[in-house]
Amino acid sequence: MIVFPAIDLKNGEVVRLAEGDMDRATVYGDDPAAQAMVFSEAGAEHVHVVDLDGSFAGSAQNREAVQAIVEAFPGYVQLGGGIRTPEDVEGWFDAGVARIVIGTAALKNPQFVKDMARAYEGGIVVAVDAREGMVATDGWAETSDVSIVDMAHRFEDAGVASLLFTDIGRDGMLKGCNIEATVDLAQQTDLPVIASGGVKGLDDIHMLALQAEQGIEGVITGRAIYDGRLDLATALAMAKR
Repeated sequence: MIVFPAIDLKNGEVVRLAEGDMDRATVYGDDPAAQAMVFSEAGAEHVHVVDLDGSFAGSAQNREAVQAIVEAFPGYVQLGGGIRTPEDVEGWFDAGVARIVIGTAALKNPQFVKDMARAYEGGIVVAVDAREGMVATDGWAETSDVSIVDMAHRFEDAGVASLLFTDIGRDGMLKGCNIEATVDLAQQTDLPVIASGGVKGLDDIHMLALQAEQGIEGVITGRAIYDGRLDLATALAMAKR
């Protein structure tokens, strides 16, 4: 199982939000590339980056910060936030991003995502962000009438690398990952699932790793690391075991 330490970007700074609310942001640093290197030095081979401003604007807003991370981090960079056109996707792959996460466009323009998944095999991740079981879009500002399972089924035969499932109500809240819902989603789809939202410590990593054979590809964690509740090196070792 992969542990993805998270770098969320707002106005060029490293932040964490509470329940996806841009007005409830905690700033953890002003040098995203340096933060990526801290994760690398702890043993991380993957990092998950989100352009939060881009999620709301619908286009890249933290391009310089993302590029700095890509240039500094020796591993794989997974990027989401405001990526909604073929030009966006091509540009980020050309810039060195390893995988692209698409959320809002996956719901509103599924054919675009399918086209990109076929053009960039293994490079597209579909974000399934849930509020009470329904898919949320536009930086989580809007909630649709589409269930997370229905959303997942739409992309099973499209060449998508995996699903990124976030329980919005737990994101940034240190309430513990919604393991039951994550495993349930993995069991109902043929696609691997990445867990996100609410990780508070090693117990979450341990429980998810035990479910890896159920289709859990990885887990994203942010605030628990920044607040010192989760030692990244220990989490990485646990996930590998």
